[in-house]
Amino acid sequence: MAIAESSRLDAGVEQNMRDFCSTLSEKDRRRFAAIEARQLGYGGIGYMADVLGCSRKTITRGIDELDQLSNDPAVGRIRRSGAGQKKDNAGLGRRAESQFPADDSDGRRSG
Repeated sequence: MAIAESSRLDAGVEQNMRDFCSTLSEKDRRRFAAIEARQLGYGGIGYMADVLGCSRKTITRGIDELDQLSNDPAVGRIRRSGAGQKKDNAGLGRRAESQFPADDSDGRRSG
């Protein structure tokens, strides 16, 4: 049995959900779909799968992830550990020197 017709979301809301979902990462899309499906209750997984164009298995996986969220090692982290630009203190001096050429003794710049 599917969700009752009165429980369906407005077409504009469905479009907003699709637009928003397209801006999320794959993991966040799964979790967003799972939250929305849970809110709808019985039949919510199938309905959200139709609205967002994903599989029921994807939403079920999102629900499982939400149930394990307290054990997620990435909680509070934006990047994975070790990700991001590496600090290069040795190269900083070379860049600074090339951006600001040395002045000659009479005040004119060399180069």
